[in-house]
Amino acid sequence: MAKTINISSSDAMLALGQQLAANLSPMTIYLIGQLGAGKTTLTRGILRGLGHTGKVKSPTYNIVEHYEQVTPIIEHFDLYRMTSPEELELMGIRDFSELPAVLIFEWPENGGTCIPAADLVITIEMNDNARRVIIEGKTAKGLAVF
Repeated sequence: MAKTINISSSDAMLALGQQLAANLSPMTIYLIGQLGAGKTTLTRGILRGLGHTGKVKSPTYNIVEHYEQVTPIIEHFDLYRMTSPEELELMGIRDFSELPAVLIFEWPENGGTCIPAADLVITIEMNDNARRVIIEGKTAKGLAVF
């Protein structure tokens, strides 16, 4: 089952993230979209919805940002610069899968089979200044979010 939402501003993308946060449990979320589509903005909205008040930046160079002060814990990955899924194995990606956390992956296609399967896939399509967000639950946990 999928739900499509039209987004006209970054504020609307933040609000969507806050709405999604209300029903999150530990799971894996894939964020798919071009550079600048709004993946990190959506993640910022999720974190704000969970009560985080600090900065939220794209973990492009760090690969992962930890947000342990929210419940559930958020692990935000950006795999854009990954050259090989094996790099994830070296950083201990399987250890993250055992945490009671929400794992959010930007650029999941670069993680290959090293990352957990998605419970929720969110695709952001760009159309001029607007965005079309397609939210697709892949498991019962994912479907429960929307």
